[in-house]
Amino acid sequence: MPDITKTPVDDAAATAAVPAGNGDGTAGGNGTANGNGNGGSTEKPRSLWGDAWSDLRRNPYFVVSAVLIVILLTITAFPGLFTGADPIAADLKNHFLTKPELGKLFSDGWLGYDAQGRSVYARLIYGTRASVVVGISVTILVTLVGGIVGMLAGYFGGIVDSLLSRLTDIFFGVPFLLGAMVVMNSFTDRKVWVVILALAFLGWTQIARVMRGSVITIKQSDYVQAAKALGASTSRILLKHILPNAVAPVIVVATIALGGYISAEATLSYLGLGLSAPTISWGIDISDGANQIRVAQHILIYPSIMLSITVLAFIMLGDAVRNALDPKLR
Repeated sequence: MPDITKTPVDDAAATAAVPAGNGDGTAGGNGTANGNGNGGSTEKPRSLWGDAWSDLRRNPYFVVSAVLIVILLTITAFPGLFTGADPIAADLKNHFLTKPELGKLFSDGWLGYDAQGRSVYARLIYGTRASVVVGISVTILVTLVGGIVGMLAGYFGGIVDSLLSRLTDIFFGVPFLLGAMVVMNSFTDRKVWVVILALAFLGWTQIARVMRGSVITIKQSDYVQAAKALGASTSRILLKHILPNAVAPVIVVATIALGGYISAEATLSYLGLGLSAPTISWGIDISDGANQIRVAQHILIYPSIMLSITVLAFIMLGDAVRNALDPKLR
């Protein structure tokens, strides 16, 4: 007859008292739990970021986008490694009606010449720098501004949340591209930093909303309440407990938005309200190519392809990161 006086606690204590064993799979002195045989696993549980990195390495979209982005960053940093031609040197002997020399890879005339006799290939290479620098710089700025605004609004709530949310709504109500055109039109010398500030001035609202919602969810967690009960300062709670756990959706949104900022810069330059000569931009080259589309399509096609590949690479990277960080999409 079973002993009804024995409790689950007694059973657990008796089980814990069994020696760990030597790993040959038998009970008692040769137990399996912590041995080297066929017993239980001793692998430590991975964090969210560890699981995300494991998923990303197996995702072909991430691999392809990462390779493309590494190539683009290399071109941005060292354009001279890919071409020896001067992208602003005009030579009218190189007529734009001359067909591209597709057989001469990476030569000055590989992709033909534009209406001023400049190498299309050289301008593609050097135009990468402006687009990538604008995209990355705007993303960093909007992430910092939007992240701080959203974190403060979500954590403090009350009047702080009301004021910051209404401020966000005001900026969110301004059409992004139209507002950037108005800002850019007020500058006569439109350099790279002007475009960066104009796009960042209106682009932080989405990040702020995402961060606010994430912080509101995280601040209800037990570990945040415990930190408050132990007397942790507000700055410590925000930086040590809330920010590391609320930043994942912000990273996803920022990565996807980066491609949009590159496209926005090209659009402004195409309309004549973005970067101006002598700065080299794909948007400027696409605008020039549109005037010659009937007789010299290569002037328009190649910058458009380069722009599309760049935007697609960052969007693919953002989608891969989103799938890796969201357990529901695994």
